[in-house]
Amino acid sequence: MNAAYKWIGTASAAAVLFFTSASVTGAILDARKAPPEKAPVVQNEDTLGAVLAIPAAEGSGQAEAVAVAAPAASPAPAQASMDEPLVIKRVLPINGPIKYGEWHWDTQGVPDGPLVITVDLEARVLSAFRGGYEIGATAVMLGTDKHPTPLGTFPILTKERHNVSEKYNNAPMPWTLRLTWDGIAIHGGSDVERGYASHGCIAAPNEFISKLYAIAKKGDKVIITRGKTASIGTRLT
Repeated sequence: MNAAYKWIGTASAAAVLFFTSASVTGAILDARKAPPEKAPVVQNEDTLGAVLAIPAAEGSGQAEAVAVAAPAASPAPAQASMDEPLVIKRVLPINGPIKYGEWHWDTQGVPDGPLVITVDLEARVLSAFRGGYEIGATAVMLGTDKHPTPLGTFPILTKERHNVSEKYNNAPMPWTLRLTWDGIAIHGGSDVERGYASHGCIAAPNEFISKLYAIAKKGDKVIITRGKTASIGTRLT
């Protein structure tokens, strides 16, 4: 599940935006998205980690793909209390969109609490919340239509610091947080860049995933959604 491939075509990546205020709305998110892109074509499928070089589309100006953190969660009921550990109390003050390879981490002053990880497939961003406080956010690499990243809520099944992929030629998958027994996981070991894709796993920059791995525990929840938004006061369930 660690394989990284170049997308074939113009490789114009979807642009979405991280929080620039205390709340994110669908209108703001829609206004910041790039035009829809063509579905990626995966080649060299049997060789894990094989990367196909592709020039930027002519006239593209080598524009970097960007992504946004939009914590995936249902709207909070009116009675939600800010004292609840799974209610969002803080989002990181990130200015502008998150580029691929970029990550943010800040635990200063954040109390202990349950860890909830959210991944939005449309935004292509992973966020980590501790006790309702966002402590980390990064752009991630996801699967393709042929090898999709699944939607749903998953407990972390195992932690494997030096995991390798038995399915894909023993490719390294360091800092693995396993989500399913059929190979879906959050892990490092891949270049998170514009136009790359996985076999369904969620790949994050090594510097970020090593920090997340250090605080994650078996049973912590990972919520994977597509295009959901949230705000201060939203419950992470």
